[in-house]
Amino acid sequence: MASGAVHEARAVWVVLKREGIRFASDPLRAVVSVLQPLLFLFVLGSGLGSLVDFGHHLNLRTFLYPGAAAMSVLFTALFSAGSIVWDREFGFLREMLVAPVSRTSIVVGKCLGGALVASVQGVLMICISGLAGVPYDPALMFTVLGELLLLALTVTAFGMLVAAKIQQFQSFMAVTQMLVMPLFFLSGAMYPLSGLPAWLRALTRVDPLTYAVDPVRKAVFARLSAVPPALRARLVPGVTWDGWHVPVGVELGVVAAMAAAFVVVAALEFRRTG
Repeated sequence: MASGAVHEARAVWVVLKREGIRFASDPLRAVVSVLQPLLFLFVLGSGLGSLVDFGHHLNLRTFLYPGAAAMSVLFTALFSAGSIVWDREFGFLREMLVAPVSRTSIVVGKCLGGALVASVQGVLMICISGLAGVPYDPALMFTVLGELLLLALTVTAFGMLVAAKIQQFQSFMAVTQMLVMPLFFLSGAMYPLSGLPAWLRALTRVDPLTYAVDPVRKAVFARLSAVPPALRARLVPGVTWDGWHVPVGVELGVVAAMAAAFVVVAALEFRRTG
């Protein structure tokens, strides 16, 4: 039993390591993946900043930073999951599936590898946080990185679930873009969750990404002592369920539960894959 567990753990490590090697061998991928969040943060943030007046206490880039950080890991995680479709097209996936290891170990290794690779993008966003007016606070950095890692794991697992049913990489990207972009825009990454119309407020509450973006924004604003309490309450109202303010721990628990569910369902799907 113990030797079997060690064998499966080694399979997880091999798949995880392969993801790291693939990412390290293509540095252009890291640059391109972080370019879109930077455009979102600095171009959109600076351009729309003239329309949004927070006073001298805050600029729009600081508010958009949590959403940009989430975006940075979102697309990298999806690309990592999508590589399984490339593996299927070129026959490498077949070799992995006939290996004397469980397919669950392959899925877990792929999800962990994709999450760690995506977290590299999160580290890059943390390194430039000062340019967005976010303080270089060690506790804040580790908090944000941990929350981004959980988001990356969830998105990678979701991508693996989608990839289990798709044969071509172009189809995978089209489907994930169709699903993920609406979820991103409904997550509150670009606007506060307060004062929304009833229909939009309802959509944000059922959007899984809302429960990943909100904790990052709360962590950032908790370190912004210059922001007045009234402005903080307006910009970071948190998520409410029928008037109950959802704690950060519950929000992260929702994201973790989704990650576990996606991993389990993706593993079941790959067990049926021939």
